[in-house]
Amino acid sequence: MNTTTQQQPAAQSTRKPRAHLAAQVSPFLPEIGFVRLPQVLAVLPIGKSSWWAGIKAGKYPQGVKIGPKTTAWTVESIRNLLASM
Repeated sequence: MNTTTQQQPAAQSTRKPRAHLAAQVSPFLPEIGFVRLPQVLAVLPIGKSSWWAGIKAGKYPQGVKIGPKTTAWTVESIRNLLASM
C-alpha cells in the first residue's frame, strides 16, 4: 500500500452571491407594491416576534400603516434587506 497522501485541490465555493438571494425569492415577492407580514416571513428565516423586535432595534425596516390595524412593507425595502444580509 502507498502510505503517501496526496493533497486534493481546494474545492471551489458553490455559494451564490448575496445579491442573487433577492432574485431567488422573486416568486414570493411581487415586483412592486407592498407585502404583509406573512409574505415577509416566507422569505426570511425568522419568527414574528423576532421580526417585531428587529424593527424596534432598527435591524429591519419600519412598516407603513395602510389601515388602523394593518401594517405592510414596501417590496423595495424587503429586497434591500435581503441583499444586505
